[in-house]
Amino acid sequence: MDSDFGIPRELSVLQKHRLHYRPELPPCLQGTTVRVEFGDATTAADPSGAHTISRSFPHTYGQPLAHFLRATAKNPEAQVITEHPAIRVGLVFCGRQSPGGHNVIWGLHDALKVHNPNSKLLGFLGGSEGLFAQKTLEITDEVLTSYKNQGGYDLLGRTKDQIRTTEQVNAALAACNALKLDGLVIIGGVTSNTDAAQLAETFAEAKCPTKVVGVPVTLNGDLKNQFVETNVGFDTICKVNSQLISNVCTDALSAEKYYYFIRLMGRKASHVALECTLQSHPNMVILGEEVAASKLTLFDITKQVCDAVQARAEQDKNHGVILIPEGLIESIPEVYALLQEIHSLYRQGVPVDNVTSQLSPWASALFEFLPPFIKKQLLLHPESDDSAQLSQIETEKLLAHLVETEMNKRLVRKKAHIKERNSMPFATSLVTKLVDHYHQNLTATMHMYDWVIGCLLNYLSIYSVSLGDEVILMQVIGNVSYHILAAGLNGYMATVTNLKGPVNKWRCGAAPLAVSLWSVGNLWAHFLHSGLNLEAMMTVKRWAHGPGVTSIGKPAIHPATVDLNGKAYEDMNSNVMLLNNVSKLNASYLSAFRWLLTRNATKFLLDDIYRNPGALQFDGPGADAKPITLSVEDKDYMGRIQELQQYLEKVRAIVKPGCSQEILKAALSAMASVTEILSVMSSTSSNGQTHL
Repeated sequence: MDSDFGIPRELSVLQKHRLHYRPELPPCLQGTTVRVEFGDATTAADPSGAHTISRSFPHTYGQPLAHFLRATAKNPEAQVITEHPAIRVGLVFCGRQSPGGHNVIWGLHDALKVHNPNSKLLGFLGGSEGLFAQKTLEITDEVLTSYKNQGGYDLLGRTKDQIRTTEQVNAALAACNALKLDGLVIIGGVTSNTDAAQLAETFAEAKCPTKVVGVPVTLNGDLKNQFVETNVGFDTICKVNSQLISNVCTDALSAEKYYYFIRLMGRKASHVALECTLQSHPNMVILGEEVAASKLTLFDITKQVCDAVQARAEQDKNHGVILIPEGLIESIPEVYALLQEIHSLYRQGVPVDNVTSQLSPWASALFEFLPPFIKKQLLLHPESDDSAQLSQIETEKLLAHLVETEMNKRLVRKKAHIKERNSMPFATSLVTKLVDHYHQNLTATMHMYDWVIGCLLNYLSIYSVSLGDEVILMQVIGNVSYHILAAGLNGYMATVTNLKGPVNKWRCGAAPLAVSLWSVGNLWAHFLHSGLNLEAMMTVKRWAHGPGVTSIGKPAIHPATVDLNGKAYEDMNSNVMLLNNVSKLNASYLSAFRWLLTRNATKFLLDDIYRNPGALQFDGPGADAKPITLSVEDKDYMGRIQELQQYLEKVRAIVKPGCSQEILKAALSAMASVTEILSVMSSTSSNGQTHL
């Protein structure tokens, strides 16, 4: 996407009003002095992963965490930076566009100018391609005038290309040297920050003075770990989608004759679908992580949706709303295996016209079973990370097609059953009524309007004007990026934690990109073990093709999936036993929706308790509402580290020469027990993982 800078912009009254809003900063970013506290060197819980990453990132692995302090903080060990020479910083948008990019630029620009008016910020036009070609635009107050608090990436443009090949990395290195950049800020998601980690290592090895900083901006919400609570853009995306979903729910309830299958963004993680479910209360949501963990097939999913339709029809409810993440198709075991075969044939140079003839017998049988439109979409060439083009695969349309087919089969069986029981008029009347309901209403949903809704929810929201606290987060994380550069750090990601609290309690810091806490198996194994959430910045993705084959690992930042043991999911799932109290629900139906629905599973499914968060608000009620998943999760990792340090300081103050024997004995006993427990836990987390 090329830059739109210089093209006349006609702003609405609301857009002009938003230009004047100035987000506040937490105390640690105010003033012209940078105070940074360094923690211990980061390490890995999994030695095999640590070895692989330290070998690949010898210059940037094991760096300490950094925490920026407010002026009133009393820490004699903190590094205080008062001199701020003029610096030159480059900034590039990578990956999918997301709300908030412009405010990150604004925050970084403001911080540069506050600390030294002679500093310069250069934006690369056209994303990574602009970086390679050294096409820049100097960011000034005048340039930013009409882009503050506005959605999109149109000021600079972006690209989905990765900075991965040797030629691309060398081109980026040459650009930074030619432009004499002191810093390079890469704005993007999982893949882009993996590239940032590689660039930081390459620059350090080449003794290039440019420091690389990653900024977690992704609408998928999948760049999460101990240090990153949420991603810039996720909150706005979910609020916009939830409003649209709620409108669809209202339409379904008003017309009482449509089932809507809505596909949402998310790729390999279902965070957007989960958050939108909690905000809008649709009847059903099918999370990819649940499907993978339970190894559910297409037939299983279809049957369970049909059972739900039957259960609702028995209550004279012939409408509904079903949410589906776009990554669901890769979570289904047999479809994932089929995609792997197709992609393997492409890597072997097999042309698209010959792929189907070279599939294995079982893969060929599955492929022929699928409807023509899905066949065409599955044959699309994979993305650069070897994943399917998920945004182009109409999973919602496939599921609706399979549900309609299954309901038609049930219709035939019901009619046959009627003939066998023609001596029971009441039963015949009831069955006929149900059959008519199923057939009429599922047929009614098979029109293009429903699928257009499913697709539009994926893309309309990415251009939205950012909302609430997320606008502040964008500005703050831009400021943090400068603080990282001022501290001379390379290969770090800007982080902001304690986001559940007020802005003046937010904690700003930096986490090394090359942090390894876990080593995981191949992508499918990652899904199968998604009940254990990956809390890591960087992990080792391992491939193994057959028993006894040595796995090959490649360090990368991988998407964090929905934690099936997390509080957000537990809140959804804790009352699922309520299903046992619902009358007229058979055993297969009960089994189906133990995995599909949430804390209020029965109410969501049968009672139509649709929730409408309302129109987007910049002020007033709802304007500062935080993501529900963020509010229920306890993600303030650095806060808990600080709390632990405070306890240790109290112990040190109490247990010192001159204390009583009783106090000393109690302290020794307690510390010995704690040490033993932590040693066992650490050993279990290191050795209990599956390596393929």
